[in-house]
Amino acid sequence: MNAIYKKELKSYFCSPVTYTMIALFLLLISIFFYLGNLMSQDPNFGSTLQTGEYFLIFFAPIITMKLLAEEKKNKTEVLLLTSPASVVSIVLGKFFAAFTVFMIMVGITVIYPIILLFFGTLPTASIIGNYIGFIFMGALFLSIGLLASSLSDSQVLSAVVGIVSLFLLWFVGGIGESLGGVLGKILTWISPIYRYTSFANGLLKFSDIVFYLSMTGLLLYVTVVNTERKRWKQG
Repeated sequence: MNAIYKKELKSYFCSPVTYTMIALFLLLISIFFYLGNLMSQDPNFGSTLQTGEYFLIFFAPIITMKLLAEEKKNKTEVLLLTSPASVVSIVLGKFFAAFTVFMIMVGITVIYPIILLFFGTLPTASIIGNYIGFIFMGALFLSIGLLASSLSDSQVLSAVVGIVSLFLLWFVGGIGESLGGVLGKILTWISPIYRYTSFANGLLKFSDIVFYLSMTGLLLYVTVVNTERKRWKQG
């Protein structure tokens, strides 16, 4: 897994797409920081970070779109799948490389709460809760993007499938609230946005943490199964 991780991480930072993506993410966050915190004199950066959820719908699939789709396009998938590395180590190595890029993007934003320290006391619980929730949600979105990448040999198609999937997942909670009843409760329960609310309020609920981790793990497992199936096809 370590070799796969290093290879993918190196490929990220050899691509101008990565730097462009990080710069665009920070630009968007900076705009909302200026408007939502500095202009309104609101010390809660957590509310600004929440707007980053919308950006993740697009950025997560773009981060992961090349991970498995590129292997198929370059005809290197056969070499990868017939290597001594297990499919689990391949999938996890690629996932953690994407997660590292995501964490770098998130880590740079820490400068904004530091800036707000000069203007008064910060709502620490809310900010920390938002960061933790944002990281969990990012991991979940990346796992969805990685699964989408395993389904096609086109990076663009993988990104589109990932974005559409995340949009649908985004509206699940709202649909559930509109429907009501048992089905509505189920849809609300599986909504990552609904689960994020407690983090935004500075609360760390064990059930929400388990939800994000288990859903991320489940999607990675499905990606492993889908990739493993292709390995058996290769003989």
